[in-house]
Amino acid sequence: MNKTELVEKIAEAAGLSKADAKKALDATTDAIKNALIAGDKVQLVGFGTFSINERPAREGVNPATKQKIQIAAKKVAKFKAGAELADAVNA
Repeated sequence: MNKTELVEKIAEAAGLSKADAKKALDATTDAIKNALIAGDKVQLVGFGTFSINERPAREGVNPATKQKIQIAAKKVAKFKAGAELADAVNA
């Protein structure tokens, strides 16, 4: 499912216009993104938790040249499914 299809599903389920559903989805994703940028976790009970993980710098190997390279440290977004979502997916 892509963003357009998700907007259609939200509009249908909530009785909104597609424009309003798109605004709601954009506002939701922006709020989650801004919370993660600020270092906060976003917990949606029954759905899951969005958080930030930090990956340390490490040494890697370029597969084409077999040369050792330094891979920089970085932060990555992480999602952990909640119990209800995990149960629904595995049902």
